[in-house]
Amino acid sequence: MSEETWLAARLIPTSGINGAEEQERRATSAVLAVMSAVREFGRVLTQSIGAPAGNVQTFIEVPFKLGSQQLFPDGLIRVSRGQRQWTALVEVKTGSNLLQTEQLEAYLDIAREQGFDALITISNEIAPMAGQHPTPIDRRKLRKVALFHLPWTEILTQAVIQKEYRGVADPDQAWVLGELIRYLEHPRSGAMEFSDMGPAWVPVREAVAAGTLRAADGSAQAIAGRFDALLRYVCLRLGRRLGTEVTPALSRRDLADPAARTQSLVGQLTSGGTLTGGIRIPGSIGSLHITADLRAGQITCHVDIDAPRTGKATTRINWLVRQLKDAPETTRIEAFAMHARGGTADLLRAVREDPAILISDPGRELRAFRIARSTSAGTKRGTGRGAFIDSVLNAVDDFYEQVIQNLKPWMPTPPRLRSPEDVQPTQPVATSLVSTAISSQDSPEFPMPSIQEGAEGQHVSPS
Repeated sequence: MSEETWLAARLIPTSGINGAEEQERRATSAVLAVMSAVREFGRVLTQSIGAPAGNVQTFIEVPFKLGSQQLFPDGLIRVSRGQRQWTALVEVKTGSNLLQTEQLEAYLDIAREQGFDALITISNEIAPMAGQHPTPIDRRKLRKVALFHLPWTEILTQAVIQKEYRGVADPDQAWVLGELIRYLEHPRSGAMEFSDMGPAWVPVREAVAAGTLRAADGSAQAIAGRFDALLRYVCLRLGRRLGTEVTPALSRRDLADPAARTQSLVGQLTSGGTLTGGIRIPGSIGSLHITADLRAGQITCHVDIDAPRTGKATTRINWLVRQLKDAPETTRIEAFAMHARGGTADLLRAVREDPAILISDPGRELRAFRIARSTSAGTKRGTGRGAFIDSVLNAVDDFYEQVIQNLKPWMPTPPRLRSPEDVQPTQPVATSLVSTAISSQDSPEFPMPSIQEGAEGQHVSPS
């Protein structure tokens, strides 16, 4: 038998997983064990939930009594730094299993009685915004115990970024972290990607097409929340590929009042059938904005950039076109002039042939450009061909690869030092008047007046 058919031994095997309970137990044990074994990975996860830097210890299925009940949280994390100890209970769900309010509130009571600091939940649910929790909880139970949520996608993203980009000092620990990544990426691990827009997706899409969607409909709010959750997933997935922290582009108001952000999306959905959002990519020229038009069945990605501050209008347009050599010809470019309402737009193929097509008024200075690309939006609520989720993911990936990653901001040309040759007059100068020093009044743009030697040794300017 050929060796090519042999299966390599894995530290965390996916074989032998029978049912959701075994899947959940194995995933919990694998993640917590690697957190304590790989110092850098343990630190990046515990730091995000407020733990101090220190030695990480992890346990699974620790028994506690709550009244007459014997409860077994899936795990416990303890971080020790000197005399200080930070402790958190862990509750884990895999696959499509959802976190339960009653169970979480019981664990919050245990944590409060034991003097623990936090409860951490891990599941495939993604909250619309970082810092929010996907499960409704009685806020009174959070007075002394903090509640954090880590989607499996975020744990996998942090593991990949740590191993592939930030690095792990110990080679053996790096291999262990790689084994965890292999396990979490396997379909049988239960650590799924974002794969469902929810049961409200089809009714909302049909209501938008019919023009009957109302702001009071609970299904509209559900889809608004799922769209923000999808944007968070887009950030985690793209960040995993780029090796950096990609985050949703939210205003301070949105972060301070997530309900207002949801209501804003509901208003967009009911009035125009659109959902909008953006993501910030470190080092890129600007935020990547996403518009999902459910009525038109299109996904549009765009980025706004400042135009150069010098040069003619056609020079500024050509500066942009040169950077879009890998962009499809159907990419749309909009040009905005100073003190003008609106802008002019055309496709990249037309702008390449005639840059002046974007100039509506030669007397107005161009101040900014918008580069946009529209693709078809899927209609299915899940994943795969013809699905809305995949159409958004593909649109973002293509637009970043073909447009944003190739764009650089305009930089003015730095001033040049003047040399003696720059200030030499065009006419011969008497030897007695030659100076080797450059004066601050010398300028290559304004040559010195030519001087000729007079008949009696005097120097006069030529007439």
